[in-house]
Amino acid sequence: MSGGTSLADLAGAEGQCQRCPLYKNATQAVPGEGPNRADLMIVGEQPGDQEDRAGRPFVGPAGQILDRALVDAGIERRRAFVTNAVKYFKYEMRGKRRLHARPNTYEIERCRWWLEQERTLVSPRLIVVLGVTAARSVLRKAVTIAQARGRPIAISDREQALVTVHPSALLRIEDATERADAYRRFVADLRQASNLLER
Repeated sequence: MSGGTSLADLAGAEGQCQRCPLYKNATQAVPGEGPNRADLMIVGEQPGDQEDRAGRPFVGPAGQILDRALVDAGIERRRAFVTNAVKYFKYEMRGKRRLHARPNTYEIERCRWWLEQERTLVSPRLIVVLGVTAARSVLRKAVTIAQARGRPIAISDREQALVTVHPSALLRIEDATERADAYRRFVADLRQASNLLER
């Protein structure tokens, strides 16, 4: 399977992917979006319900938190390449609602090929990794957020990774004070990413 030589070619090829069964139930593949070359790549877990319908990453509630946090951290989203470790929405039906289901190891491994193609084309210096699924894909091993958060990790001669929470985790915090504290810490992680790029 060839991904082509441009991000547009790659996106088209992702739409034909049958490397794992997730394509069968999703509306469409959701490729990454952003500049053809970017110093910063942001990798999430997988598309959600709204992303699956729109065909674009991070346009739902978690995407709104990410956008606000990027602004608060002084990062322009349009300068970053934003993508996911898994390109198709995995869900389970609850009545008429499609609820997110975490991708398994096989699905993450099968989809890593596409993420590697994006990394090669975009050539980032820093990858901000949102959550454990993205961390497993980018770092090629299972880690906890507590283990990896806040310390730059060299993943190649040119690339570093910085692990933080997925913004959807903030949506699940019911206590307003705890949620505000978690948001401030998330913004601080993104500021650290910005500082690393300025060095």
